[in-house]
Amino acid sequence: MLWRVASTLSPRHRETLDDGSWLAQIIPTSGKNRQQRTPLTVRVIDYTQGDGREDPEQYRLLTTILDPSDAPAEELALAYAQRWEIENTFDELKTHQRGPRAVLRSKSPPLVRQEIWGHLCFHYAIRTLMRDAATAGSHDPDRISFVAALRITRRSLSHSSFSPS
Repeated sequence: MLWRVASTLSPRHRETLDDGSWLAQIIPTSGKNRQQRTPLTVRVIDYTQGDGREDPEQYRLLTTILDPSDAPAEELALAYAQRWEIENTFDELKTHQRGPRAVLRSKSPPLVRQEIWGHLCFHYAIRTLMRDAATAGSHDPDRISFVAALRITRRSLSHSSFSPS
């Protein structure tokens, strides 16, 4: 398991490891019989994400993988960051592109698949435009706003003379 906790959480330090992570013990803070439960040994990974901000955010991850040779701290930090890439994509599709509380309009399974495919193709097209713009401007594509790109695309399409017929 790998999860993020508040960087202010202070588990009991036990041992510093070669990769800069450290072993600690945590105890449950709620639930029945929490004082009688055995503390859990975890590995703590503290890092900041170098994304160019003046005051980068501090991250603290806990993992049940105790041996750094099984998964080095840097590898776990990168995996955690990548995990959020898919969450951001789901947010882009469900909240911004499709719209909040909007449901699929199709009434049959084949048409639902077709509608989902259309949403995915449109998302891919927007992301491709974002990548091309970022590359042309020597920027990281992950730092380009999907919402801004979506608005620009919608505005461009609404003002074009393109007719689907």
